[in-house]
Amino acid sequence: MKSSLKLFLTLLIFVSCDQTGTEPQRYSIETLMSNNRSSGGYFSKDGSKLLYSSDKSGIFNVYEVDLNTDKETQVTSSTEESYFAQDYSPLTGEIFYSADKGGNENSHLYLIRDGKSVDLTPGEKTKASLLGWTQNEKQMYFQSNARNPKYFDLYKVDIKTLETVMVFKNDKAYSYNSISNNDMYLVFDLSLSRGVDKMFLYNMATKQRVEISNQKANYWGQGFDKDDNNYYYTTNFDGEFHYLMSYNIETGKRALVYKADWDVVNSSLSKNDTYRVITVNEDAQNKIMVKHNKDNSLIKFKGLDKMNINSITFSDDEKMMRLTAGSSGSPGDIYTYNILTDELKKITSNLNSKVNPSDLVSGEVIRYKSFDGLEIPAILYKPHSAKREAKVPALVWVHGGPGGQSRIGYRSLVQYLVNHGYAVLAVNNRGSGGYGKTFYSLDDKNHGENDLQDCVWGKHWLEKQDYIDSEKIGIIGGSYGGFMTMAAMTFEPDVFKVGVNIYGVTNWIRTLRSIPPYWEASRNQLYKEMGDPYSKDSIRLYNISPLFHAKNIKNPVMVLQGANDPRVLQIESDEIVQAARESGAYVEYLLFDDAGHGFVKKQQQIEGNEKILTFLNNYLK
Repeated sequence: MKSSLKLFLTLLIFVSCDQTGTEPQRYSIETLMSNNRSSGGYFSKDGSKLLYSSDKSGIFNVYEVDLNTDKETQVTSSTEESYFAQDYSPLTGEIFYSADKGGNENSHLYLIRDGKSVDLTPGEKTKASLLGWTQNEKQMYFQSNARNPKYFDLYKVDIKTLETVMVFKNDKAYSYNSISNNDMYLVFDLSLSRGVDKMFLYNMATKQRVEISNQKANYWGQGFDKDDNNYYYTTNFDGEFHYLMSYNIETGKRALVYKADWDVVNSSLSKNDTYRVITVNEDAQNKIMVKHNKDNSLIKFKGLDKMNINSITFSDDEKMMRLTAGSSGSPGDIYTYNILTDELKKITSNLNSKVNPSDLVSGEVIRYKSFDGLEIPAILYKPHSAKREAKVPALVWVHGGPGGQSRIGYRSLVQYLVNHGYAVLAVNNRGSGGYGKTFYSLDDKNHGENDLQDCVWGKHWLEKQDYIDSEKIGIIGGSYGGFMTMAAMTFEPDVFKVGVNIYGVTNWIRTLRSIPPYWEASRNQLYKEMGDPYSKDSIRLYNISPLFHAKNIKNPVMVLQGANDPRVLQIESDEIVQAARESGAYVEYLLFDDAGHGFVKKQQQIEGNEKILTFLNNYLK
């Protein structure tokens, strides 16, 4: 699904005997959560500084690194809200960041001027995001739903005067992809269904538009070349996976640029088109290549052989790259790479120095057959000490979505659980992204049914492993995965010994009727996939909603929820907790008053993860 629908969560790890027979250390949640998380990484205009965000203070703040001296400066000092770096002004060098209130997802754009933060996009229900800069670098493009909460209009703001003007009025739930370097063209798309988009090239001077999409398929914009002669996009119109295409602005001709056996998920050009970055989602992990466009040679990075590179951006002078890289056994870090000197420099050190990386585990991709013979991919996190003579309990982990994907990468909760003796099987049930459009569509209007059976059969696979205690297998998941957890506890009440529901949907009729207004671009897509709650589809939605069948719940359940969650409302968790308790089931409920859809603050994660482990130790181990 589009990124606006993508609902996301966390997973990973455990304990081991090394080659000398020494037991690995068991870590407290405070120690593991003393790992940091970082995001962003924006070069200043001259390439001398890098701007990024980190939660090293306990909550995300903005930091700046002088790349010549390695001196780091904390730019913001928030203690309540998360601040995320957005960019430097190429004109003034001033810093932009974004922040919402208590996880309500109504992010505003802020400019730091004369030591003070200026809200460029005020409004209690306004949601805004930065989209780029005008050719003369005097104005910043951004989108905002201030006029109508359903639609994002395109604006530009003068950096010196802060005067804002609307550039494009959006009355059809278009999603913006790219703005040309010469400020002439805007590319946007309209989602018609889960598998069909329309993509348009809009001339901002003549107000005319041309459709780039020429087949019923998905289309994802990837940007213009330097001279705005060609537009690049990915599509899957004649195959299972997305591949990279070009569209010539003058002639309208299309040409294949790059195709792989998996989804091409991102592609970008450096400032002067010298290099092209291509990212492929290969079996649940990114494979990134950087090609020199003159001779198609590839840049090879020294020092990152065992790391998974997740993203790359270039400085304007094309001398430097910012990379993010990590592994399933190590948190992702930010690096810079000097192309001229071949020097790799680590900007962040997110793994707590008290944690020995060898105590953590790496995820292993496995596959198993479901009830109907369909092959289901999954990622196994096996405790080091798990063996036939020392069987361990296990959890089936279900990702968010619908349409999400569990991927290879570090997640504190899974590492914490595995470190304390639990195997974790992260299931990519039918309907998951990354495995082709046929697999992706297999759960359409079948949610909580066949995809639930994929999870049940994941449990059956675990039962057959000689290092798993087959009597001690539970299920855990967040958002859509939380729904699947409650569906398992409701519709398959004898299968899993416990369930942990992290802000999961339990009443699909209400959830689909109350989705945030700024999801309007994806409303039709979601209704066609899940069902229209205002039509006869509501009967099926009622039938798959755990709330209305809570009397079936037998085994212990834990529910975690954020009070400010705009996607899965607090009432979803309140009601399922009450209904399950009234049916006689044991339920633990943890509500965070200052959290939204996802627990961003470290203290929330520490408390939540620790209580999950206590619950599992009491009712599963």
